[in-house]
Amino acid sequence: MNFKSHLDQFEVFAKVAQAAANLGVETYVVGGYVRDLILDREKKGPKDIDFTCVGSGIELAKEVAKQFDEHVPLSVFKNFGTAMLKLEDWELEFVGARKESYRADSRKPVVETGTLQEDLERRDFTINAMAIALNAGNFGELLDPFDGLKDISKKLIRTPLEPNITFSDDPLRMLRAVRFASQLNFDIDADTFYAISQNASRLEIISGERIIVELNKIIQVEKPSYGFKLLFASKILHQFFPEMVELQGVDSVDDKSHKDNFYHTLQVLDNVCQTSDDLYLRWAAILHDIAKPATKRFNKKVGWTFHGHEDKGARMVPGIFRRLKLPMDERMKYVQKLVKLHLRPIALVKDEVTDSALRRLLFEAGEDIDDLMKLCRADVTSKNNRKVKRYLENFDKVAQKLVEVEEKDQVRNFQPPISGEEIMETFGINPSKVIGEIKEEIKEAILEGKIHNNAAEARELMLEIAKSKGLEYQNYPPKS
Repeated sequence: MNFKSHLDQFEVFAKVAQAAANLGVETYVVGGYVRDLILDREKKGPKDIDFTCVGSGIELAKEVAKQFDEHVPLSVFKNFGTAMLKLEDWELEFVGARKESYRADSRKPVVETGTLQEDLERRDFTINAMAIALNAGNFGELLDPFDGLKDISKKLIRTPLEPNITFSDDPLRMLRAVRFASQLNFDIDADTFYAISQNASRLEIISGERIIVELNKIIQVEKPSYGFKLLFASKILHQFFPEMVELQGVDSVDDKSHKDNFYHTLQVLDNVCQTSDDLYLRWAAILHDIAKPATKRFNKKVGWTFHGHEDKGARMVPGIFRRLKLPMDERMKYVQKLVKLHLRPIALVKDEVTDSALRRLLFEAGEDIDDLMKLCRADVTSKNNRKVKRYLENFDKVAQKLVEVEEKDQVRNFQPPISGEEIMETFGINPSKVIGEIKEEIKEAILEGKIHNNAAEARELMLEIAKSKGLEYQNYPPKS
C-alpha cells in the first residue's frame, strides 16, 4: 500500500522529506496519523503528526524548521530526545527511533537508540505500529511489520509483542486498549484481553492523573457503556473505581429483586450521550446512583428501597472526584448538585404539582435545570416501552410548567431582593443571627408564592418580620 498521492497534497511532508534528505536520515510518519489515514477518520482542528527518524529527532526538527520561509516555533525536549514544531494547521513531533526497557516498579522506561523495527515493536498496539516512509527510494510506502492493516480490517486491538510484556512494561496501555476499542468500536484480541485481566493490579504504579485522562476519553465516546463493560470484565475498574463496581449485582428476597444498578447506570450514561457532549453531565449520569449500595434496604411490604441515596451520593461526590484526580471546582459542584436533585423532577410529574414545588426546583437547580431534566429523562430505562413513553410525556409537562413558572416568577438563580447590609442599615443593628432569619423568611415567602419576587413587597415583609422580632427601623429611606 502506498500513500504518495496523499502525502503530495500537503507541503509539510515534502519539507520533512527534504530535511531528512539533507541530513541523510531515514524518516517515517508513524502512529495515530497513519492509523486514522487508513481508517479514513477526518480529524477536526490541527493535525498531530509523529515523525520517527533513524537518528536525532531534535536535529531533524531543526532542519525542518529551516525549510519554512517564516519563523516556525520550535520546542525542544532534550530529556526525552524529542522536538515539536507548530504550524497553523499542524503540530509536528519528531523523535529518533528507540528501544525501551522497563523496571518492575516503574513505567518510566530506560531508552536507547534503536532501529525502526525496534521503535515500532515498543508501541502499544499493532494499529499504531505502522509507518509511512518519507525517503526518496520508498516515499509513501506503508511499512507494517506486525499486521496492523489486517487487524484494522478485523476491527481488532492487539499488541505487537507478547501482551504480558507490553502491559507489564507499561500498564497504562491496558486502559488505552479499552479506550481505542471504545473510540473505534473494535474488539480486543482474546490473548490481549486475557493479559489485561492478568495484569490489572499493575495499574497501582500509574498516577491517578494519567488514569483519569484515559477514563475521560472513554466517557466521551459515542457509547461509553461498551468501554465500561470492558473495564469491569477485565477487573481494571476494580483497581481505581470500587464504588462503581459495587453497583453491580442483583439481590433477591422472597422473590423480590432490584435491578442491576451497574448496568442501569451504563444505560443512563448512554442515554445522556444521545443529548449532550458535556463531560460532566456524563459524570453526573455515572454517579447519580452511586450511593445505592450504601442505602439498600429490604422491606417486606415494599421490597428493596434506596432511601436517601441522592443525598448520600451528593456527599460522596467530592471524595470520588478528589481520589480520581477530577477537578475540585465548579465542575465538581455541578455534578454534586445534579446527583442531589436527580429524583426531584420525578415527584413533579403529577398534574396537581404546585407552583411552589416548581419554584423550589428552579431555585435549587438554577442555570442547570435543563441539564437536570436531561439526566432525569435519561434515567428512564424501563424495558416497558409504554411506561417509558408515559414518563417522558410527563417530563414534557413538567418542563413546560417550569417554563411558565420561570417566566412568571423569575426565581432561577434569583438573588434575595433584600441584602444583609440593607437590613443592618434599616434597623441599626450589627451582624447577627436575626439578619439571616429575616432573609430566609423572605426567600421562603417568595418560593411559596406569598409575595412576588420584587424589592417593594420584600421590604414590606421585612418590616413585618422585624416588628415580630422586636426590631424598629431607624433609617429606611424610600426605595425606587
